[in-house]
Amino acid sequence: MDWGTELWDQLEVLERHTQWGLDLLDRYVKFVKERTEVEQAYAKQLRSLVKKYLPKRPAKDDPESKFSQQQSFVQILQEVNDFAGQRELVAENLSVRVCLELAKYSQEMKQERKMHFQEGRRAQQQLESGFKQLENSKRKFERDCREAEKAAQTAERLDQDINATKADVEKAKQQAHLRSHMAEESKNEYAAQLQRFNRDQSHFYFSQMPQIFDKLQDMDERRATHLGAGYGLLSEAELQVVPIIAKCLEGMKVAADAVDAKNDSQVLIELHKSGFARPGDVEFEDFSQPMNRAPSDSSLGTPSDGRPELRGSGRSRAKRWPFGKKNKTVVTEDFSHLPPEQQRKRLQQQLEERNRELQKEVDQREALKKMKDVYEKTPQMGDPASLEPRITETLNNIERLKLEVQKYEAWLAEAESRVLSNRGDSLGRHTRPPDPPASAPPDSSSSNNSGSQDNKESSEEPLSEEGQDAPIYTEFDEDFEEELVSPIGHCVAIYHFEGSSEGTISMAEGEDLSLMEEDKGDGWTRVRRKQGGEGYVPTSYLRVTLN
Repeated sequence: MDWGTELWDQLEVLERHTQWGLDLLDRYVKFVKERTEVEQAYAKQLRSLVKKYLPKRPAKDDPESKFSQQQSFVQILQEVNDFAGQRELVAENLSVRVCLELAKYSQEMKQERKMHFQEGRRAQQQLESGFKQLENSKRKFERDCREAEKAAQTAERLDQDINATKADVEKAKQQAHLRSHMAEESKNEYAAQLQRFNRDQSHFYFSQMPQIFDKLQDMDERRATHLGAGYGLLSEAELQVVPIIAKCLEGMKVAADAVDAKNDSQVLIELHKSGFARPGDVEFEDFSQPMNRAPSDSSLGTPSDGRPELRGSGRSRAKRWPFGKKNKTVVTEDFSHLPPEQQRKRLQQQLEERNRELQKEVDQREALKKMKDVYEKTPQMGDPASLEPRITETLNNIERLKLEVQKYEAWLAEAESRVLSNRGDSLGRHTRPPDPPASAPPDSSSSNNSGSQDNKESSEEPLSEEGQDAPIYTEFDEDFEEELVSPIGHCVAIYHFEGSSEGTISMAEGEDLSLMEEDKGDGWTRVRRKQGGEGYVPTSYLRVTLN
C-alpha cells in the first residue's frame, strides 16, 4: 500500500502529517540537547565535588596518605572523577551523533519536503489552467451554436416572407451558413480541448501526483527510520560507557575492601613512635637528712652550695613527661631534633636516596665512558673531548655522594644504637607495659591510644656527667611529616594504551607498573615500567594500590 494509490485525494492530510513528523524530529533534537546540558552540568558538579575533597597537599608531604582509610577515600574520589569523565563522554556522543547529525538531517528533510510540495502545486496549477481553457472553449462552442441556430431561423423566416427581397434572403442564408461553420469549428476546438484536458487529468491523478505522494512517503519513512536510529543512539551512548562505569564502581568496591583498621593502627605507630625509653621510678629524697642525701639521676637536683631546691620550683619537671606542650626546635641535618625512632627512619630514607643517586651517577659514568670509547674509535660520530666536562662532573658527584653515604651511615649507626639502648633500658625497668586508662571515653580512644603508646615508648635518657639537669625527653616539632619513598605504590593496566603524544608512555593490558605520582585532578597518572621508562597514562586505565 502506498500513499499515491490510497491517499490520492488527501494532499492536505499528507502536508500536515509530514510537517508533524519534522516537528517531532526537531523536538527530539531539542530534548537530546537539553539532556546533554544536564549530563555536562552533572559531570561538572562531580568534578568540582572531587576537587573539593581531594587532599590539598601532595601524597609525599601528607602523612595521612599512609592510612588505608585515606587511600581508599582518595581512590573513591578518583573513581568518581573517572565516572564524571564518562558522563562527559555520554554528553559529547549525544551532542555529536544525535544533536548535530539529526539537526542537519532535519534541514535536509525540510528542503526535500518543500521541493515535493512545490512540484505538486505546479502540477495542480497546470491542471487547473487546462480546465479553464476547456471551460472557455465549451462556452464559445455553446455561444456559436446559439448564434448559428438564430441565423438559421432568420434565414428561414425571410425565405418564407413574400415581401422580402431576394437579396435579403441570400444575405440571411449566407449569414446562417457562416454561423453554422463557426459553430462547427468551436465544436472541434472544444472536443480537442476536452480530449487534452482528460489526458492531462488522467496523467495528474494516475501518474504525476502518485509519484509525488510516493516520494513524500519515502521521505517520511526515511525520516522515521532515522529518528528511530536516533532513539537507539540515546541508549547506545549509555551502553558504550557501561564497562568503564562498571570498572569505576568495582574500583570503589575494591577501595572499600582495602580499608585495614589494624594496618592503620600500625601505620600510626610507625609515624609517631618516638623510640624513647619510659621514665624510671622517681626515687625518694629524704629532706630530713639533707647532709646524707645523695642526688639521684631522676631527682630534681641539689645546688652546689648544699641548699635544698624546692620541689615546686624544679624546671626540669615540666620536661620530664612527653605529654606537655612541645616547643619548636631547630631542624638539624642528622635529624637529631627528632625522637630516636623517627630519626632512624629519616636517616634510613636519606641513605636510600643517596644510594640511588650514587648508583645513577655510576651508571651515567659507565655510559659516558662507553660513549667516549665509541667516539675514539669512530671520530666521525663525535669529539671525545666534548664528554670530558660531563665525565668530570659525574666523578665529582660520585665522590660527593660517597661522602654523604658514609656520613649518613655513621649517623644511622648511632641512631640505631640509641634506639636499642632505649629499648633495653625500658625493658630493664618494666616487667610489662602499663595498662591503658580504663575510664577513657569512646570518642577520645584515638588520642588516648596515641598518648598511651607514647607513654609506653618513652623513657628517660641516660644523663651525662656534665648536665644532670638535662631534659630526659628530647623536644621535637609537632608538624613533623615523614616523606614517602618513591615509588609511592603500584598499579595494573586495565586496558592497553599507546602513548603517542609527548610525555606519555605505552603500556599493555595487565602490565604491572610502579606508581610514581598520583593523579593531580587532570586525569593523568605518572608511572614507571619495569623495563625502564616513565611517563603519563590515563588514570581510568589503571587499578592503583598505594603503599
